[in-house]
Amino acid sequence: MKKKLILISLILGSLNVQAQENYQPSAANLEARKWFHDAKFGMFIHWGASSVLGDGEWVMNNRNIHVDDYTHLKDFFNPQQFDAKKWVATAKGAGMKYITFITRHHDSFSNWDTKESDWKITNTPYGKDVLKQLADECHKEGIKLVLYYSLLDWYRSDYQYWTGRTGKGTGRTEMGDWNNYIKFMKNQLTELLTNYGEISGIWFDGHWDQTAPEGEKDRSSRLNWHYDEIYSLIHRLQPQCMVGNNHHLSPLQGEDFQMFERDLPGENKSGLSFQKASDQLPLETCETLNGSWGYNIKDTKYKSSQQIIHLLVNAASLNANLLLNIGPMPNGTIQSEFVTRLDSVGKWMAKYGHTVYNTNGSAIKAKPWGAVTETDKEVYLHVFDAKATSITIDNFPYKVAKLCSLVDNKNVKYSLSKGQLKIDLAGLNRDDYDTVLKLDIKRK
Repeated sequence: MKKKLILISLILGSLNVQAQENYQPSAANLEARKWFHDAKFGMFIHWGASSVLGDGEWVMNNRNIHVDDYTHLKDFFNPQQFDAKKWVATAKGAGMKYITFITRHHDSFSNWDTKESDWKITNTPYGKDVLKQLADECHKEGIKLVLYYSLLDWYRSDYQYWTGRTGKGTGRTEMGDWNNYIKFMKNQLTELLTNYGEISGIWFDGHWDQTAPEGEKDRSSRLNWHYDEIYSLIHRLQPQCMVGNNHHLSPLQGEDFQMFERDLPGENKSGLSFQKASDQLPLETCETLNGSWGYNIKDTKYKSSQQIIHLLVNAASLNANLLLNIGPMPNGTIQSEFVTRLDSVGKWMAKYGHTVYNTNGSAIKAKPWGAVTETDKEVYLHVFDAKATSITIDNFPYKVAKLCSLVDNKNVKYSLSKGQLKIDLAGLNRDDYDTVLKLDIKRK
């Protein structure tokens, strides 16, 4: 993932992207979008050779490590404790419906047995294709698989690094062939979409590296990402496969979902999300469980189970999924701090998941006391504030047939007059994380 200071200056620019023209999603793709909208919760996994250094996935750029030196990591990356069953079980146990896995990050290291590069996991002492193992286990357990793929590259000389914003200190001097780089990416994507069964989405990242800053007069350095060719290739190989691009722009033709980085749709607290949320495509917000994407040995800023649940519910209340990231250790294990928190989230989801999955965002926006999710016949009030003794919602748009607490299924006192809904929370049994009230409604 990218750094805030870099993107603030870049995001208002744009590339000659040539998006997929006249794109008409297939029936299978539309069905996949519906599934994605309903899934609500996924696991992001940042992992690769960079984890050996224990300083996040941007370590090659941040430390200006030359390609020749960085290549030595392949001799140290030996994740003998990698267990696809444990990874998938951790995601499934947390209530997650899909996994988005880093196949190739900005350092260009490929986590599968690609024929397009020697800089890959099957050339490490480990020697095995982790993507194959993960894909097989996901398919077995009914967990959908989305593949993250980096557009930018700090390793290859054919990536136009001299016009890019990052990776300037990795020692490359050759003036590479951009068309060859595009061909390389298309060949790798063909492998990913041909050899690993059904892939539910491709999650692109790195577009912003070649984005000219606002006001720059010389725009001749801008590159054509050939999205028309790349997106068409994906949709031809697997029509149901959704395309998303973390470019921080409004969705382009050929894209099937829209993501937000460290922000909920409509927010820009991180300074990364200037784009307006689409009202046509499913939405997703990605966030870290601690403060880092890739494994960082010094990062102990773990979110609590309560914070994760509140983030998930807030995303759902805005019609978005939460893609929650973990950065496994270089030996292949997921940190216990991640596992214990995800286990707690999973136990909450086992009881209250129906108030998140298959719901829609609400016209009733987040309140100081919590957030709201809806179905056609129910409204779920998620009360985060354990000290709140009452709730008042003005301009409540529905008729209420019944109100109860899902903690103990007991009826809750309320009044509805002239569109103002008042709920008495005094004496209510509370959930430790989120007390959910269910309103059976009749739409006017």
